[in-house]
Amino acid sequence: MPWSTAFDDPVRMGNRRRLLTLQDAADYIMQLPEDTQHTAHWQIAIETLINAAETGGGWVMFARIAMLRALNADGRSG
Repeated sequence: MPWSTAFDDPVRMGNRRRLLTLQDAADYIMQLPEDTQHTAHWQIAIETLINAAETGGGWVMFARIAMLRALNADGRSG
């Protein structure tokens, strides 16, 4: 699946920003400080995004869930 694959429902963030695609989520993670990217919850989100881009299917849903969990763990969700 391409990185432009959309989530079934956007990942909504506290600042009214929405992550619509796998690429949006990956870009967001890449903008985080490097030490934040290396925390367990963001590593899980990264691995799940890669799996979604490589295989598609249910992995896209799992990637969305991993993003929501990582944002929640950091207090960035809204």
